[in-house]
Amino acid sequence: MITLTGRLICTDAAQAALVRLYLPDHIRLTRAEPGCLSFDVVPTGDPLVWQVNETFTDRAAFDAHQTRTRESRWFRETAPIRREFQIIG
Repeated sequence: MITLTGRLICTDAAQAALVRLYLPDHIRLTRAEPGCLSFDVVPTGDPLVWQVNETFTDRAAFDAHQTRTRESRWFRETAPIRREFQIIG
C-alpha cells in the first residue's frame, strides 16, 4: 500500500480559487482510478491551505495516478501551487 499525506499551499486568493474550481473534477477522476483506496483533499482552517491524504493499493496504481495527474488540466492550472507531501510505502 502507498500513502501520500501533506498539504497544498496557495500564496493568494487567486490560487485558492483555482483549487476550488479544478479540485472537484480531480477528486472525481482520481477516486475512479483502479487501485485508489481513498483520496481526500480538504480545506484547513487557513483558506489558502488544503490537507491531502491519498491511499493506493500499490506502487503501480500510485504511479499510474501520478502519470494521469501530470497530464491533467488540474496539474496544468495548479502547477505553481506549492505542494508539501510525504509518501510512505
